[in-house]
Parts: sequence; structure tokens; C-alpha cells
Amino acid sequence: MGYKTLKAAVTDLAKTGRLLHVTEEVDSNLEMAAIHRRVHTIGGPALLFEKIKGADFPAVSNLFGTAERARFLFRDALDPVKRVMRLKGKPAEILSPATFAAALRVGLHALPRRKFFAPFFRMADITQIPVTKSWPKDGGRFITLPMVYSEDPTQPGIMRSNLGMYRVQTDGNEFSPGSTMGMHYQLHRGIGIHHTAAMQAGKPLKVSVLVGGPPALILSAVMPLPENISELMFASMLNLRAFRYYRRDGFLYSPQVDFLIHGELEGAKTLPEGPFGDHLGYYSLTHDFPVLKVRRVLARNKDAIWPFTVVGRPPQEDSEFGRLIHDLTQGLIGSELPGVREVHAVDASGVHPLLLAIGSERYAPFAAKQPREILTQANAILGFNQMSLAKYLFITAEEKNSAAISVYRVAEFLRHILERVDFSRDLHFQTKTTVDTLDYSGHALNEGSKLVVAAYGEKKRDLVTELTGREFPRYKFRDARLALPGVLVVSTNPFRDYRSTEYEMRSLSSAARDLHSQGIALIVVADDVEFTARNLDNFLWVTFTRSDPARDIYGVESFTEHKHWGCRGALIIDARSKHHHAGVLTEDAKVTERINRLFMRGGSLARLG
Repeated sequence: MGYKTLKAAVTDLAKTGRLLHVTEEVDSNLEMAAIHRRVHTIGGPALLFEKIKGADFPAVSNLFGTAERARFLFRDALDPVKRVMRLKGKPAEILSPATFAAALRVGLHALPRRKFFAPFFRMADITQIPVTKSWPKDGGRFITLPMVYSEDPTQPGIMRSNLGMYRVQTDGNEFSPGSTMGMHYQLHRGIGIHHTAAMQAGKPLKVSVLVGGPPALILSAVMPLPENISELMFASMLNLRAFRYYRRDGFLYSPQVDFLIHGELEGAKTLPEGPFGDHLGYYSLTHDFPVLKVRRVLARNKDAIWPFTVVGRPPQEDSEFGRLIHDLTQGLIGSELPGVREVHAVDASGVHPLLLAIGSERYAPFAAKQPREILTQANAILGFNQMSLAKYLFITAEEKNSAAISVYRVAEFLRHILERVDFSRDLHFQTKTTVDTLDYSGHALNEGSKLVVAAYGEKKRDLVTELTGREFPRYKFRDARLALPGVLVVSTNPFRDYRSTEYEMRSLSSAARDLHSQGIALIVVADDVEFTARNLDNFLWVTFTRSDPARDIYGVESFTEHKHWGCRGALIIDARSKHHHAGVLTEDAKVTERINRLFMRGGSLARLG
């Protein structure tokens, strides 16, 4: 069975050797986050910080930090919930005794259960709660595992509610601790629909921020569920225990959570929020976001624990959320997007910048192979849920008579695409459209472009796997290395402006004119060639977080015909850092030195040192 509270989960992890107690006094200002990152990087245990400077409560982090520990927390529920979720695409499976038993077991706990109000909580001071500051240039302290609950003011009720994970800034900038907080919600989030409805009705939107609770509740807040499915119902299913709650005056209470913050979003009022070190590996900068006017801050009467995580360049703890979500929803994609076999939001690229997909080609089996149906499927993918925020989509179709490919074997998949792509035909741009709020490669907040690379058909070229030194005039570049078969990373000058870049890319195109015939399909221009080409993760991160397709893609022998852009030679992506990009996240050396004491002999974390 699942856990009643976060305390129960923490106790279980400690009993099974999956959690360590940090007994030294630590600071929630940078130190706790630095400790978390160091432990997570080595695949270490969950951490319970018992003594925190200026705080009245302990804190826990790295709960989901490894695949093994994340699955341990849901060990009783994963299989039955996966069976139930597959029923949407394959309803006949309900006739299977195992699936029927799983559906019965999950169904018994699916509906959240209303409780009569009881004095589970006491008033708390937000300044005595160990809200963390994670990175040196963060604008203040942020709640990093908030579960933000809201209801549609025109159709109130828990079954039409939204529970999402939107970061909350508690101090810094113009926020007054305990009185106002920043509510950073991005595009395509359910709370935005509720906020719009409240503004149209001329009412403030009542919001309950839940912190802590069973792990299933935390995961449910990041699940990409359809708008008509309650996250609290899913949390009940995944916990094999009905979520207990109480509603009063439009606010949510639950004896299962550790902290509650009740407040209101008043109309279109905004304040500057950020910067914040985010999951693309850069700071998201200061922008105006809605203001939560706080009514009350509550903490459990006993055993309250503050959970937090740290985000940054992947992989981080939130990468395990993605793997759990994939595990739970595997096999459902075809029922939501007909003909699509697999879709992978690539974690190493920051998730939204790069999608890989495999679809189907059934439109014209009698004709020569080329992308047809997968173009329709690409449009469906880019219109579905949070995948609409993707920037690059590489898509192909499965072929019965060729070796199986998978979007999860990223290097192999990219090689398959580059061996077949026709850059004069297979590039499909969307310009001046929406992209992820955290992506600063575009021309404004939330604005940028998208590129679909749809490649299908017979193999067109053999990709070079090593450089002989005779492929191109080396004097044209500061450095040049292969990152992947057929993928050349080069450096020129640092980025100055787009006018200078046009000249530089024409020069590069001229120098690279013969590379396509020699097995080079893609050229990436980077500031640091050795770093970019060192491994696959570096290549994916640099290439797809530092480029905007419409502005940063060039090509050898490029042309525009009937408003279609293409090139006859190698494709070029300018992935240099630009002036409008956000800064890369880096540690504070002094903080790193201070936390070394925990990993030395006699320290709580000495065995991890």
C-alpha cells in the first residue's frame, strides 16, 4: 500500500538504507542545494536535513533521485496502475484476470475522500520554513516542489480542479515574505485556464499551495494528464489510498500534506519574478508573473517535513519524474496520436528543446518512400499537450523490413535520420510561434520557432565515422571534431550579431561545400568544440538549447522556393552563445568549500566522500 504522509515515506527509506540523516547545521541559502547536487551526482541516497539555520522544520531532498529509489516508493502501485492506464488504448485487456484484478484494486482507491475538518494545522511563519535558494544568482528563495491547487471558478469542485507544479518565489525582488509570493506558471498550464476564467468573472482566483505529502501526490502534480482528469484522483490511484481532503471557502486542506499556503491571484497584477536556475541548465531571467496575495501559511501540528529539489542542467532529480511518467504512460501514445509509435522528449537537451518520434507511413504503399503521413503526425505531436512547446522534432517511420530503431537510443536514431534526410525537402519550419518559457534562444519570452525534420525512405548516404584531416581546409576553423557519425562540430569566432553571422555562415558554407558528399550531414558551430563533441549529452545540450531554428539554421547551397527553405548540402546549426541567451549555471566555490565538512571523516556524509 501507499504512504499516508511524507513522514511515512521518509521513515521507510531510512529503514531500508535509502536515506541518510544530515545532523550538522546547514544553511538553506545555497548550502542545502549544493549538498543535494553533490549527492545526486554520485547516485547517493535521499537526505534528511535535521538542523537548518533559522528554521523550525527539517527538510528532505533527493527522494526520487535514482530510478531504483523512485520505483521503490511506488513498488506496490506501478504495475496495477500501468495496466489500468493501458485500458484506454486496449479496452479488451479488461478480460484478462490480471488486468481485471489490477483495475479493481486501483479503482477501490481512485476517488478522493472528503473528511470533516480537524485541527491538523497550525499557523506558521514562512521565514522559519527552510525554503531554499539553489543557485548564486537566484532572485530569492523558491519553493521547488509546490503542488499548486486551483479550481475553475465557473465549475468549482475537486474533480474539475488542477494540481500543477509551478515554482513559487517567497522572497526577494518586490515580494514581502508571508504577504506576497511570485507564481511562475508557464504556457499550456491548467492554472492559466482557471486564472482566465476568474478574470473574466471579475473575481480573484483562490489558490492553495500544497507542500509535502505522499510521494504519489508530488508525482501527480507533474503528470501530463488531460484537462478533464483530476490529478488528485490520479494521486489516489498511484498511492493505492484515497486522497483525504477538506474544502472551505474555496481553499483546500488535507491531513496528508505538510504545509499549506492559501492565497489569491488578483486579476492581471504581476511583479518581477526570478532569476532562477532552471532545468535547461541556465538561469531563467527576471520577468513579470502573477502575484499570490497570501492569506495564511499553515504547517502540520506534528512531523512536518519540508521537501525540496534542485533543478539544473540534466540529469537532475526531476529527470526521474520523466522516466516514471514514461513508464506509466508507455503504450498510450498510439491511442492519443493515431499512427505514432513512440515519442521521446530528450532529457539531456532540457526536455522541450528536442523531441524524437517514430510514426507510420500508410498513405501510399504503392509509391516511392518519402515523408507523407509522418508530416500529419508531426503536426498532431506539436499540437498535443506540453509537446506543443517542443522546438525541434525529428520524426521517421517504422519499417518492417529494416532493423528496429527506438527513440530512446538517441545516437542510433539520429544516425538513422541523417542517413535518410533530404535537406532540400524534409525541413519544415514554424516561425514566430510559442516555445518553452524557459528557452531563451528565441526572439522574446515564450516566442521563437520550431523545426520538423521528417526523414523516411531509402538510405541516401554513408556517414563518416572518423576524420582523416583531408575533408576540408582546416585553416577555415579554429577547431573541428566529430561528435557523432556524420556530425561535425566546428568553431569560428564568438557570436557578435546576426549581420556578422550571415557573412560567417556564407564563408563556412563555401568551405563545407564538398562535405556532404564525404559523409558529413550536419555541421554545428559551437564556442567550445572539445566540450561539445566530448559526449552525446554535451552535444545535445549545446546544440538544441543554444539555437533557434528560424534564426540559427543555415545550409550549404541553401535556397527558398515557394516559401520553402532547404539546402542541397550539409545543414548548419549555429549553437554559439548569443547575447540574449541566459547565463549558464555554475556553483559558488565558497559554498562548495563550506559543505566539504559534511563529506570528511566524522561528517554525516563521510561515507559518500
